[in-house]
Amino acid sequence: MLRYLLYEVLYVHYHDRFHPWLDPLNVFRYITFRTAYAAITALLISLVLGGWFIRKLGERQIGQPIREEGPALHQAKRGTPTMGGVLIIGSVLLGTFLWGNLRNGYVWLALAALLLFGLIGFLDDYLKVVRRRSLGLTGRQKLLAQSAISVMIGLTLVYGLDHSLILSVPFFKRFRPELPVALYLIFMSLVIVGSSNAVNLTDGLDGLAISIAFITMAALTGFTYVTGHAEFARYLNIEYMPEVGELTVFCGALSGACLGFLWFNAPPAEVFMGDVGSLSLGGSIGTVAVMVKQELLLLLIGGIFVLEALSVMAQVAYFKLTRRMTGRGRRLLKMAPLHHHFELIGWKEPKIVFRFLIIAILFALLSLSTLKLR
Repeated sequence: MLRYLLYEVLYVHYHDRFHPWLDPLNVFRYITFRTAYAAITALLISLVLGGWFIRKLGERQIGQPIREEGPALHQAKRGTPTMGGVLIIGSVLLGTFLWGNLRNGYVWLALAALLLFGLIGFLDDYLKVVRRRSLGLTGRQKLLAQSAISVMIGLTLVYGLDHSLILSVPFFKRFRPELPVALYLIFMSLVIVGSSNAVNLTDGLDGLAISIAFITMAALTGFTYVTGHAEFARYLNIEYMPEVGELTVFCGALSGACLGFLWFNAPPAEVFMGDVGSLSLGGSIGTVAVMVKQELLLLLIGGIFVLEALSVMAQVAYFKLTRRMTGRGRRLLKMAPLHHHFELIGWKEPKIVFRFLIIAILFALLSLSTLKLR
């Protein structure tokens, strides 16, 4: 909006008449400038409105239910305001609307992914917290809805935005297979749905999921920028997609919103993001990774999310296997996801969060290094 009003309307149309007074408005054409201010805007919105929003959640008794089979220390968190993901989504929307180029199809598709995955989470939280239905949406209902949204995103990319079907393989410069449309839609749906659920599984400790999401999104912001920059893309030998560059503003807004929410979600948390936050964040991360052709590298960029998801799958598979072989199921971990295992072996919650955060930064740096390791 600001780009259109201040650059396209004022600067472009009236520059010759009011030169040099309008020269400073030229800065609104640059993605780096608008990305920085989209991040700052989303961060400030979260900080300014966060306290008020948490009070409103408390007044409406929208508190987090805690499952009985979890670590005993978590019972003290029962009733903490939840559904704070609404604040994240609102901050991203305002930050992107103010600083983004709203004529760009990739930006609108990213916003649609954020909202639609957030809607699934909102319905799940609403049924659990407001309607007092302990299960909310069933796992099958959520998976079907997530898959339908992912396929819609894929169809829009391929047929609406003429998105490339070439798969970028990390560490290989010349191995770039082009997938059939059907196979690509299946693959990218797995990436987006898997990302959404992985973030959801990680959201079990104060500040854990949101801080890892910030690191992941910050790394994706870098990938998005170089993908849309002709010289950097050519130098790094990655596919150049000029329209994707504008998506950097969305990534910046999402990074800023994560930081702003972390202010209130840091241990001890004043608010939880709920499924409305975790599913929308995960869906957005997966969607951006698909848009910038880093679907495979997302396994490294979001390494902590991958480990958390794998820990759940390994726990379930090991339990079923041992039950089939011995008649009695055994557990590979004390509890899944992985962060709960470390809780039960005696690690304090802040220590787990900060150590996972350090590992997430390492994963992000390693992923960025692959830009040259080709």
